[in-house]
Amino acid sequence: MAFSLQLQSIFLSPTRFCSQSKSTNPQSIPNLTKRPSIHPFARPSIHPFAYAQNNATSNIEAAKSSINFSAEEVSLIDFSAEEVSFPSELRRELMPKHIAVILDGNRRWAKKRGLSAALGYVAGTRALRNFVKLSYNWGIRALTLFAFSSENWSRPKAEVDLLMGLFEKVVKDELGNLARAGIRISIIGDSSKLPKSLQDLIDKAVMTTKANSRLHLLVAVNYSGQYDVVQACQTIAQKVKDGNIQPEDINSFLVEQELQTKCTEFPNPDLLIRTSGELRLSNFLLWQLAYTELFFSHSQWPDFGEAEYLEALSSFQQRQRRYGL
Repeated sequence: MAFSLQLQSIFLSPTRFCSQSKSTNPQSIPNLTKRPSIHPFARPSIHPFAYAQNNATSNIEAAKSSINFSAEEVSLIDFSAEEVSFPSELRRELMPKHIAVILDGNRRWAKKRGLSAALGYVAGTRALRNFVKLSYNWGIRALTLFAFSSENWSRPKAEVDLLMGLFEKVVKDELGNLARAGIRISIIGDSSKLPKSLQDLIDKAVMTTKANSRLHLLVAVNYSGQYDVVQACQTIAQKVKDGNIQPEDINSFLVEQELQTKCTEFPNPDLLIRTSGELRLSNFLLWQLAYTELFFSHSQWPDFGEAEYLEALSSFQQRQRRYGL
């Protein structure tokens, strides 16, 4: 019951998301704080996701647990509802076409509130749903989301299992809505290491939405920016070896055509947003971000709502992009 109440606090709110004011004390949020003694996975009911528990290092509960979601606890993206009006403080002609996002701070958000890391990631999925809807309504053409890096496999197994389970659940829940809304889904990264059920679901999502063009949603899973460049070089080297091109033919355009973001019309992001106050790229889209405008938010990802998004876009629109000139 405790976990159900906490999920309702996270998910059951109006579809349009406005984050708390900067002066709000995080410890004052109702139903999400002052519950460290209550086991957050105490309600074993329908739709269980079972996760193996790491015996030593995980800060997720010390027993094998189940995360339970019911239909009323999950706020899906409603693209059929009346569209959000375009913000008066922004100019349509200056909107970025492609935004990349590093979704950082889910675990720290939960820790500050005395919650398990699991609930931090659950809260993060709610922020993600609202972010996608706002992007859709404001005319963004491509979003690339750094969901899971190749280095994240070193995290506790229970946490990795949790992330994979949440990823699978969100894709299952949202696929129909995304397809009907004209959103295309692509995955970048090495998906071969993901659970087989998730691989099959990803293949279905990609095939179902491949003809859509309203918004291109790229999800980076088991992704490494360094390896992205390495595999591009390997492909080009093989073409030289096969005699299809000459070494002097190699240029930046040719490299770009072999990067994993070649699947989208806008392969190089105009704006990168990273949350939680971290000031680094963390091996994300290293080639593609060469001339991208960077915005670092102190808000942790579950708190990144409409106000923070507007701040990032307003900052972007005030800049002059020089491309090295």
